[in-house]
Amino acid sequence: MDFSKFEHTFTKLYGKENLATQYKRFEVLVENYKKRYSSNGEKIRLFTSPGRTEIGGNHTDHNLGKVLAGSIQLDCIGAVEETENTITIYDLTYNEDYSIDINKTERIPDEKGSIALVRGIVQGFKNAGYKVGGFNSCFTSDVIAAAGVSSSASFEMMICAILNILFNDGKIPLAKLVAIGQFAENAYWDKASGQLDQTACAAGGIICIDFENKEEPLTRKVNFDFAAAGYTMMLVVTGKGHADLSAEYSAVPQEMKAVASFFGQDTLRGLSFEDITKNLPVLRAKFGDRAVMRSLHFFEENVRVEKEIEALEKGDFDSFLKLVEASGNSSWKWLQNICVPGVAEEQPMAICLALSEYFIRTHNKGACRLHGGGFAGVIQAFIPNELADEYVEYMNTALNGGKDGKNNVYRMTIRPLGTIEIC
Repeated sequence: MDFSKFEHTFTKLYGKENLATQYKRFEVLVENYKKRYSSNGEKIRLFTSPGRTEIGGNHTDHNLGKVLAGSIQLDCIGAVEETENTITIYDLTYNEDYSIDINKTERIPDEKGSIALVRGIVQGFKNAGYKVGGFNSCFTSDVIAAAGVSSSASFEMMICAILNILFNDGKIPLAKLVAIGQFAENAYWDKASGQLDQTACAAGGIICIDFENKEEPLTRKVNFDFAAAGYTMMLVVTGKGHADLSAEYSAVPQEMKAVASFFGQDTLRGLSFEDITKNLPVLRAKFGDRAVMRSLHFFEENVRVEKEIEALEKGDFDSFLKLVEASGNSSWKWLQNICVPGVAEEQPMAICLALSEYFIRTHNKGACRLHGGGFAGVIQAFIPNELADEYVEYMNTALNGGKDGKNNVYRMTIRPLGTIEIC
């Protein structure tokens, strides 16, 4: 397959300097597909779905809050051919090979992982009255797994895009596909997630999402170039994944919603900081201090998102960095999702934040914060371009002792295209 015919799209996705590397990556994908399915490759269709970075709005989406997020250059890519009634997934990255009968998509007890998500997505399409069909596929992904950049949501939106484009003429609105991805996570994976991850993966670019209308969240683009502002957005892998922390993540929205229930509401949206403080004694007694603190974080974080958008649109990057730092402090002190409760000996996120804060304070430039769900995964740092190499070396040496060339630091770029078929 001649991938150079996709040069314009590939340049948007990965940058001109990475074309040769990405052409080779897709070539390997297609060759593995052809080998696995004994295909001549003439009807193969190519898809890509990015990971995402959360820029502002930590743990607000599930209570219908506001977030600032963006698609990143790391992505899941797929080679696909339409078949009849069976979906077959051959995943090179995770060494998975399984099939699902599209007529048997009720939840299977104890089924976990990507097969459960695919089954849930197909059921979600059926529930919404959309068409489904079978396909053979081969996937590979460089989205960091279990690290808070949404490798799972990237995969979910890939499956949604394939079903949408192959069997529904690509006419299903983004908000509906996002809701199906959330349904699969909630109902087939027991993960009480909101819609931030799926929306940010699917939409492309930097976006502000207001989830007040949960059926059709308001999404708008925010045009800003971090590199042009003289900064590189970094994600630091803390050394511990979050695959086994669903209970800790689920507790955050559950506690916020418990506080909301006191006011006769399902979520905190529409309430205020003052509503909490006016009823503080009874809320503390009924739900506990942590639930109250997490609720207060929600209100303040929504305000910060609006201020971050304003700062970026005005080109006031110094104010933006101060808001990033404030968001990180709130996650640590109020939301309390830095350390896993009861496991004091393991604090990988705290270590990485402490190292980053020291570096930033030493140079008097930059900002850092918790990223994503918390407890484990990655942290985010905005580092001046001229200090980027020094920061990478500093963090890798501190975390790994400079051994084996292991890299914990990823330089992120925002890609303008979300989940798409490459054509």
